[in-house]
Amino acid sequence: MGLGLELEYVARPTRAEKVAQMIELVGLTQVAKRYPRQLSGGMKMRVSIARALVSRPKIVLLDEPFAALDEMSRDRLNEELLRLYVEQQWTVMFVTHSVAEAVFLSTRIVVLAPHPGRVAHVVPVDLPWPRTAAMRLSAEYEQQVVRVSRLLRAVQSADAAEVL
Repeated sequence: MGLGLELEYVARPTRAEKVAQMIELVGLTQVAKRYPRQLSGGMKMRVSIARALVSRPKIVLLDEPFAALDEMSRDRLNEELLRLYVEQQWTVMFVTHSVAEAVFLSTRIVVLAPHPGRVAHVVPVDLPWPRTAAMRLSAEYEQQVVRVSRLLRAVQSADAAEVL
């Protein structure tokens, strides 16, 4: 996990300290000595996030990091990601095919149109912070999900009409 720091010529004791801090930050201190094969899918995702954050980047790019997880694990990691975002204050570009996930995590959603890929809409997400699991049950959250879903369907329909 400290390879990036090693490539930046960070001294070994400092690397070990920073890696330990990141492992603690993502809540994996109790399994820090385990091999990857001994970790659950959610734990592996948290390790990946810690690896990305160990060098304190200003921008984090995440391309469907939770796509292979079950819904419960995905929701839990979404909440964990938001907690880390509040602590670290980095800018995140998060790619997902889940409208509900996009609404929960975002301050702004960029809807892309296919063929060729282009920005079709930029949608501000006006939901209060902090975002919690209870928010997913709120009417305002559901309205945002429906709004973005309709925009996405409209973009896909328009694209299909252009192809025909």
